[in-house]
Amino acid sequence: MRMGVTLRRVVKASWKIVALVLVAGVVVYFVRFKPVAVDAFEVKVATVEAEVLGTGALEARIKVTVSSKITGKIAALKVDQNDNVSENQLLATLDDGELHQQVEMAAATLEATKASLVRAQADIARAEAVLTQAMMDHERVKRLFDSKMAAADEMSRSRERLDIAVAEMGRGKAAKTEIEHQVSASQQTLKYHQERLADTRLASPFGNGLVLVRYREVGDVVVPGTAIMDLACLNEMWVSAWVDESASVSLAVGQTARVVFRSEPEKSYSGQVARLAKQTDRETREFLVDVQVKDLPKNWSVGQRAEVHIQTARKDGVLAIPQRMIVWKDGKPHVFVREAGRARLQKVDLGLRGRDNVEVVSGLRLGQVVVQALDGDGNPLRDGAFVK
Repeated sequence: MRMGVTLRRVVKASWKIVALVLVAGVVVYFVRFKPVAVDAFEVKVATVEAEVLGTGALEARIKVTVSSKITGKIAALKVDQNDNVSENQLLATLDDGELHQQVEMAAATLEATKASLVRAQADIARAEAVLTQAMMDHERVKRLFDSKMAAADEMSRSRERLDIAVAEMGRGKAAKTEIEHQVSASQQTLKYHQERLADTRLASPFGNGLVLVRYREVGDVVVPGTAIMDLACLNEMWVSAWVDESASVSLAVGQTARVVFRSEPEKSYSGQVARLAKQTDRETREFLVDVQVKDLPKNWSVGQRAEVHIQTARKDGVLAIPQRMIVWKDGKPHVFVREAGRARLQKVDLGLRGRDNVEVVSGLRLGQVVVQALDGDGNPLRDGAFVK
């Protein structure tokens, strides 16, 4: 009886051992022998482009705020927000009734002073004639006096008339000089009022412009410096992007770039580096790189976010594989190469790294297939693992 119980216990224990062995075998199979689903890529000749990334906002290189130089009330606004404007196009006018009167009064004053100048010139001409006659009479009397044919009092009266003529001539010239100064002052006064009148007309300072914002309405009173509207010149639009200072050594004006707007993340627009800032932010350790955008999205706005990918190097006709295929082990790059249905870990030497692919300098040859485990397979790829 005891023997039968013992036998049953042995058999029961044996089945547990067998089950454990089977489970272990299954685990070993799935771990070591079950093929791993992989993503495969054939090593090929390609172009590798290295890029530096920066983030920033779209800006106009030339942007101005239109404001008044004088105090006045807005009489008319000729453009509105989002309107395109050309060079010297009228944007707004201020009430100019009082300034027109000031210009007319200044013009009348100028004409009056010019007339006075004409009279002064006529007085000088008359004084010159009187002086000439006085000099001739004095010379005649002097000859007679020297010949004892004229009395001393006649000689004295001749000299007095000559002195009076000289004084009148001097007074006439002084009056002319004074009036000339008055004419000059009147001309400056007229010019001043004319310029103030011209300041009532606000025009676009450049062509191919766009009204970004309009701040005022008709009837608003403005003072010097009051913003009326913001204009942007569309001839040169760029993205002012912040780039890490570590990339400064590889950047240069004129490099090509891709511009990706947040509104169209799947599309790139061509650009070119236009300017590199010479000051780095002391907190973020980044500096500004201005990338000119050669074409813009259909719907764009100044200030919208964008990424710039600046091409710093390029190699054509080199062996290349996707960067995702690289496996780092002990700080060195490796790849899994498919050989006879298995994944073999292979050390490689890398060259230029692009945004998607990387140059392989050594360790692979053209046509070899590199693999990586598919996401979601749940089975990590190891050296010697079967792959499918």
